[in-house]
This record gives sequence, structure tokens and C-alpha cells, in this order.
Amino acid sequence: MAGEIVDNKGRGEAGWHWPDIHPEGRKFGLAATSVSLVFLLLFDWELVGWSSLLLSAGIFAFFRDPERVVPQGDGTIVAPADGKVTQIIEVEPPFELRIDDGTGLAGLPAGPVTRVSIFMSVFDVHINRTPVGGTVRRVVYIPGRNINADLDKASEENERQHILIERGDGLKIGFTQIAGLVARRIVPFVKPGDIVGKGQRAGLIRFGSRVDIYLPAGTDPKVMIGQTTIAGETVIAEIGQRGLIEGIAQ
Repeated sequence: MAGEIVDNKGRGEAGWHWPDIHPEGRKFGLAATSVSLVFLLLFDWELVGWSSLLLSAGIFAFFRDPERVVPQGDGTIVAPADGKVTQIIEVEPPFELRIDDGTGLAGLPAGPVTRVSIFMSVFDVHINRTPVGGTVRRVVYIPGRNINADLDKASEENERQHILIERGDGLKIGFTQIAGLVARRIVPFVKPGDIVGKGQRAGLIRFGSRVDIYLPAGTDPKVMIGQTTIAGETVIAEIGQRGLIEGIAQ
């Protein structure tokens, strides 16, 4: 169902409410709560029971799924993840997003592009969202290691999942969900052939991770190292726009 239309002229309403808990996380939270109640009510182990209840609250918080207001400008690319920008670097797109996958649909072109890496701590929202609207052309899952997701080599060695989206004008944007030290499962919400809107929920990574997004050639990021992003809301880039942006950490 479509959300409420808001704009920068004052249309729409704002109000705070408790964020929903994504169904993927409810089973973990309820299981932890049940164990806590067993310790408290059957065994009277208060220290263990209350500690487990605190852990249950943390699990529910980890899987929170707040609403987002997604900018709908045609050329905007929005952040796929909540977290901190830890790296902006020129790289070749991942092999899995460039090769001929046998479908007859081309992947990303070869050649260096800008990769923006967003690191999610266990305190960030872990629902990932689509940076652009269009058709999902690839979802490629690759098992791997679980080294620190903040390290550069995590892009090549860790458990990860590549997603490629083709806009209506044919431009393709790829991004990669990367599992981290604690994360052990990447859960997709989309599949090849799906039509998605910009900022739509695309998947999640359990318990700490990172997301890389590959900007199209000729496009510079509008975020900086150390900046905090909000999935579906923060504008990562404007397609075709270039230029240096400087910031002061304070």
C-alpha cells in the first residue's frame, strides 16, 4: 500500500510512534523472552532471568523497522543502509554483477566506479532498502567468511549478496549486503524480476554488517567519510552530478 505523500512545502504530517518489529525478528525475540520467563518463574534465577529479558529487549530493538520518508526525485540515489560511511573508493564492480549470467540481460559495465561503504553496528536499523526504483535483475548470494565487515577485504571474502536493479531508463545500480563478525545470515526480500520502488525494503543482515553501493560512472557521492546515513532517506548521489564536497568533523 502506498504511503502518505509529503513534500518540502509542508504537505504531510509527522508523528512519533514505536517502530514495528520486522517478522523475521519476532521469533528470536519471543524465544529469548520465553527462556527468560522460564528462568524467572520456574527456577527463580533472577540474575539470569533479568539479564535474559534485557537481551530479549535488545533483540527486538535490533529488528526494529521504522517508517522512512523516501525522496522521489528522478535522479536521486538513496542510502541502502543505516550506518556510518567508512569508505569511498574507486573500484571495479564485483565480478558477479558484471559477468554474463546466462539470462541475456547485461550486468554492470566494466571500468572503475565509486563504491560507498556503509558500516552498520548492532545498534543500527538492519533493514536494507533499494537505492533506486526499477526491476531487480540479479540477486546473487555467495557464502564466505565472517571477518570484520569494516575491513576492505570483507567485500571479497565475507558472506555476501549482490543485488542489481535496472531503472526504467536502462541505468543499472548494484549494491552488496555483506555479513560481519557476528552476522551469519543475509535474508533477501526481493528476487529477480520484481518491480521495486525507491527506498523499498530489500532485505536484512542479522547482527552487524555492511552494505556497499556502486555509483554509476560520472556520478560522485554527496556523502562523506564519517557521515551517518539513514536507509531510504539520505541522498547518496545525484545521477550524473560530479563535484567535491567537503565537511568538517566537530
